[in-house]
Amino acid sequence: MHILVVSQYFWPENFRINDLVKEWAQRGHQVTVLTGIPNYPAGKVFDVYRKQPSVFAKYEGVQVIRAPMLARGSGNTCLVLNYLSFVFGASSFGAYRLRGIPADVIFVFGVSPVTVGLPAVWLGKIKKAPVVFWVLDLWPETLSAVGVIRSPRLLGWVGHMVSFIYNRCTLMLGQSQGFLNSIAKYCHDQAKIRYFPSWSEEVLTNNNDQPASEVPELFNGFTVVFAGNIGEAQDMPAVLDAAEQLKDKATVRWVIVGDGRKSQWLQSEVIQRGLEHRVLLPGRFPIERMTSFYAHADALLVSLKHDPVFSLTIPGKVQSYLMAGIPLLGMLDGVGAAVIRDANAGLTCESGNGASLAQAVLDLEAMSPKQRKQLGLNGRKYAQQEFGRAQLMDRIEELLAEAVTNRKTKGWKSR
Repeated sequence: MHILVVSQYFWPENFRINDLVKEWAQRGHQVTVLTGIPNYPAGKVFDVYRKQPSVFAKYEGVQVIRAPMLARGSGNTCLVLNYLSFVFGASSFGAYRLRGIPADVIFVFGVSPVTVGLPAVWLGKIKKAPVVFWVLDLWPETLSAVGVIRSPRLLGWVGHMVSFIYNRCTLMLGQSQGFLNSIAKYCHDQAKIRYFPSWSEEVLTNNNDQPASEVPELFNGFTVVFAGNIGEAQDMPAVLDAAEQLKDKATVRWVIVGDGRKSQWLQSEVIQRGLEHRVLLPGRFPIERMTSFYAHADALLVSLKHDPVFSLTIPGKVQSYLMAGIPLLGMLDGVGAAVIRDANAGLTCESGNGASLAQAVLDLEAMSPKQRKQLGLNGRKYAQQEFGRAQLMDRIEELLAEAVTNRKTKGWKSR
């Protein structure tokens, strides 16, 4: 197949779409990627890209077309401009650059913002190709949950845009079972909604890496590692509440790897609370380095704010953590917590409850090394069964083929 990927984010930014594109290319598909200028999550264009943009025009032999856009910067106004500039850049410059390039199917990597669907739908119309949208973030619910938009009227307008996009796609894929009903609210034809979760990244199965030199060794202690985006949704205030409660317990420390829109706040708050020796912030590293940080971990932390929309979400790091074979600590509600419990892979507590998280840390620390090892093994086994990379790569290939067939035989067309 000729697959056109539309994603506002792509390599050298670290997202699962990179792995998916690489896999499709290795399976013999002709893949083209339409994306933006790499600037996530810090909001500044990557120095390596600024110096040599031509180096990033190919990825694993795949042509990468980059639409002009504004960087995320800081603040909500900059973020809105970032979103809109990609829509206009991808719809105009992107469409021009894609002329003559065939597309049997268009695949949308649907993390925030949902506006990525607008140029995809436009390109689907131009190229008469079905559009498959993988929903990894629910709009407008997420905008309300993180406080970006509070006006009911504005949220309603966003809802109309979401409906416009969803109803012009051939297949809608939800990252969790909980997403499917939410997608259905904006999608007239529920027969085109499918469940497709994120896969466990196999690069994280290597437990032989040397511990990261950026983190000092802690002998006879207990290290909780968080890895990933540091944003509003991850509820760092509640994580720091837990760290503060255990401030006087010398055996427990927290290592938070990554960056994001809340990074500066986190750094200043750690100092303000006097947690510099308990909470370590080594910064952002590529996914290939994660196992070296996991080598320090006695537990891997996943957290989400308390909000109904987040209770429907399985954070992508859950699948990665499970495959790493290390016990999980989950401060989250709903389906994400249910996965950890079903896998018997760690301990969970309710979202936003720093005191309960602190207690969960103590409970996990009190277990024997053998008990904790078994939790890790349980998680890896569950990940292989439910989120195995090979089986999900086969599944997404089937879904793309289904979209092409349905477009031809059932005549699902843009409304």
